[in-house]
Amino acid sequence: MIAVCSICPHHCRLEEGRLGLCRARIGKEGKVVCENYGRLTAIALDPIEKKPLYHFHPGSRILSVGSYGCNLNCPFCQNCDISMVGGKDIETARLTGQELVDKALALKERGNIGIAYTYNEPLIGYEFVMDCARLARAQGLKNVVVTNGYICEEPLSALLPFIDAFNIDLKGFTQGYYRKLRGDLDTVKRTIEIAAGRAHVEVTTLIVPGENDSEEEIDSLSAWLAGISPDIPLHITRFFPRWRMTDREATPIRHVYRLAEVARKNLQYVYEGNC
Repeated sequence: MIAVCSICPHHCRLEEGRLGLCRARIGKEGKVVCENYGRLTAIALDPIEKKPLYHFHPGSRILSVGSYGCNLNCPFCQNCDISMVGGKDIETARLTGQELVDKALALKERGNIGIAYTYNEPLIGYEFVMDCARLARAQGLKNVVVTNGYICEEPLSALLPFIDAFNIDLKGFTQGYYRKLRGDLDTVKRTIEIAAGRAHVEVTTLIVPGENDSEEEIDSLSAWLAGISPDIPLHITRFFPRWRMTDREATPIRHVYRLAEVARKNLQYVYEGNC
């Protein structure tokens, strides 16, 4: 039997035992199952600004958790050790949703406001995020998702009532660039539009030399964001050589600052990152 995954636009057709492109969803008994459910590769109490979220409870901390896998294939992935591997290739710890929420509650005295689903692409583990977010919301905790935004509208809409804030990667602003990453620009733009109407949203763009670093592209990107709201914070972030892009130098700091100035022509809040 073949099952079709409905979480992201890849719509992987999965035979029994076959993993999707994300390495985290698998075909079992005619259904698509979240194989990385509750399997954590990283857990830390982070400053909220590290997500990065600068306009959502600044000065607080948030319990941040990640699993493995991703539904894009960015050759510059800054978290490739967990995002570009499958469950057989990395050590994981298993936690139930209730155990995770209990940990978050126990950390409130240290400034914790909730749970951030982050590090790898969290929405390929959609069922775990949904279950945890429901439990966390019932306990008065905040839910934060740090995502590439490559998700179908139906599951996104179902999740939105339980999410307080997003940081969404907008990798670039051309369809050609997104094709290189095995994604789709229009899908990510739609995710930003939908999420911004229901939750706090900040956007991050990693500037990769020779790929998405023109002033014209950043001007177009920031102008489009301003059309949703000029108050959406944009993080212009410096690239460092990683994974399959170790042949390039890190983004020049002066260029990150220049692109941030370009974006400020359209947006109220623009921040330089990794500089």
